[in-house]
Formats: sequence, C-alpha cells, structure tokens
Amino acid sequence: MDGQAVAPAAGTVLNALANGKGSAFAIDEYTTATVELDADADGVTGRVAEDPDADTELIERCVAAVTDRFGDGEGGSVRTESEVPMASGLKSSSAAANATVLATLDALDAADEISRADACRIGVQAARDAGVTVTGAFDDASASMLGGVTVTDNADDELLAREERDWAVLVWTPPERSFSADADVDSCKRVAPMADLVADLALDGELGRAMTVNGLAFCAALEFPTDPVVEAMPVVHGVSLSGTGPSFTAVGDRGDLEALRDRWSEREGRTWLTTTQTEGTRIS
Repeated sequence: MDGQAVAPAAGTVLNALANGKGSAFAIDEYTTATVELDADADGVTGRVAEDPDADTELIERCVAAVTDRFGDGEGGSVRTESEVPMASGLKSSSAAANATVLATLDALDAADEISRADACRIGVQAARDAGVTVTGAFDDASASMLGGVTVTDNADDELLAREERDWAVLVWTPPERSFSADADVDSCKRVAPMADLVADLALDGELGRAMTVNGLAFCAALEFPTDPVVEAMPVVHGVSLSGTGPSFTAVGDRGDLEALRDRWSEREGRTWLTTTQTEGTRIS
C-alpha cells in the first residue's frame, strides 16, 4: 500500500500569534511525501531527505492518525523531500503534514472519504501534538492544502474566507533558521490591535495592505529588520515577514518584483521569484 502527494509552501498575510486569526497564501514551491504502509510493521518510521537528523515526529504522527481513522492502524514508513527550506517561515511543516496526510489517504485508497479541509485538520492536530506550532497553524495549513489565499480562526480551526489571486511572488530567505515554536508569543500579543486591523483588511479583500501592515508590526514584535518591507512598499501590492521569519515575501507584478529582486539579492541568503498557487495539495 503505497501513496504519494505534493503540497505547496505558503507565505503570510496575517500572523496568527497575536489574536488567533491568520491568513496565508500558497506559493509554487513544494514538499513531496511518499508513504509505504505495511500491516505487519510495528509503528511508523520517518525520514527527511534533506536532513537525516531532522525530527520526524510530525510526519509519523500524520501517518498514524490517518491509518487509525481510515485503516487498521497500519505501520510503515514516510519520506519527505522538499524544495522548501526548513524553519524559514515558508510553512515547511504544514506542507510536510499536508503531503503526508494525503499520501497516506492515497495509500489506503481513502482520499474520497474526507474533505480537503478536514484532511488539513488532521495534520494541524498532529502538529499540535508534536509541539511544532504555537497556534496550530490552520491558516498556513489551509492555504497549503486548499491553494489560494485563506483567512482562518485558528482557535476553532475555522475557515473564514478563501480566494484566488494571480500574483508573482518574490522571496528572500536569509541563511539563519527561525523555529515558530520558539517565537516570543508575549511580544506578538502586544501588536494585537494591529493584527485586528490586518484581519479586517484581509476579510475585506484588501490583502496587499493587510500583508504590509502585518509585516511592519511583526518585524517590530520579533525584532527583524523593516528595511526589506520599506524598500518594497513603493512597488508591490504587499510585503511581509513570512511567519516568524526569517523569510520575507512580496507580491505584485512580475516586472516590479524583478527590480526589487536586485535590491534584496544584495543581502546574504537566497532570493527567488515564483508565483501564487491555487490548486493546493494534490495526490501525485
């Protein structure tokens, strides 16, 4: 019983750490999960192709949760391979969880037995159980699973809105890592009034403005530089720190982002252009 699925990364419109509401958009960068189930296997073993020493508890929990619910508790193995750098703010954990859940459903021939939103919630709960997220990251996971831009209430794992935007996306990822579970939650909660404003803007469809306000607020709260945001503001639809960093994402017209890329590329790290993604996670 084998299965495989591919899940996109995502960028941030609203970080949910301040008020429990979040918003994210899928981007054209992927994590692939391959699952092999064995009724005689004792438990699940995981492997991350890019980092043999990486913690695999999340993806192992995802497999176990799906086989407990839709199978007979089969064990087996799961392997992820990703274009998305880990701990970069680009939702690598959500993408890995989504891909693993769908790959396991594929292996059980059970993908039609659950909605994509509910499949996403399986991975969100696994992330909470594994301790890799503070908020549950339903905003990030829903964008990756469903594609497009989502707005969510993470306290109730409720999807408040979803729409599709055809944006070019510029990403700058510095070399350092930033684990969301280690973020200064108390500092983030101090910018809750701005997060409330961002949530209102996002629900009104003002996604670019929402993203930029979020970027300025959370750069201050998490002590990241605001220079990349300020440089981008005159030429983009929106720009923000992505998640709890260290990546920044900007969305807009490709020509404008190509010019901005020259500025961002002067910094250490990787800068690249991609696009939004509207299909979400898919079985491959």
